[in-house]
Amino acid sequence: MRKLVLTAVALCAAALATPAFAQAPPPYGETINSETAKKAVAAAADEAKKNNWAMCIAVVAPSGDLVQFERMDNCQFASITISQHKAKAAATFRRPTKVFEDRIAAGGAGLTALTLDGIIASEGGIPIVIGGKIVGAMGCSGGTGQQDGVACQAGVNAVK
Repeated sequence: MRKLVLTAVALCAAALATPAFAQAPPPYGETINSETAKKAVAAAADEAKKNNWAMCIAVVAPSGDLVQFERMDNCQFASITISQHKAKAAATFRRPTKVFEDRIAAGGAGLTALTLDGIIASEGGIPIVIGGKIVGAMGCSGGTGQQDGVACQAGVNAVK
């Protein structure tokens, strides 16, 4: 039994190892402030508007607690929760949610990520790193996964 548990732990650790964070992920910093969160949301919303995408956009603290949120007109209601889930997963696991999507799509040991509470395997959740520390994360939902990722990256880039 002990061997089985150790194997499961090793597989989970392997599943979370990613090229984006080949070394240790950045440490947590102070929580993103409201002004900076609003700037990130505005940039993501501008990118979405430019491409005619209706999005829900969330910014959370490193703990995963909501700091700022916007639901654009005509965005599906399901995306309210999904955007917040993507942001929370990116903050608490200290990596983009695209990592989980890729790991699960690869199958094999990557499927162990499905056993972790709080995972969402969909692009569109990205940690916000300022001064080398994770100060929060952003989550976008409402388009395709790739569209969510593009809008989200625009928001994160606006506050780097």
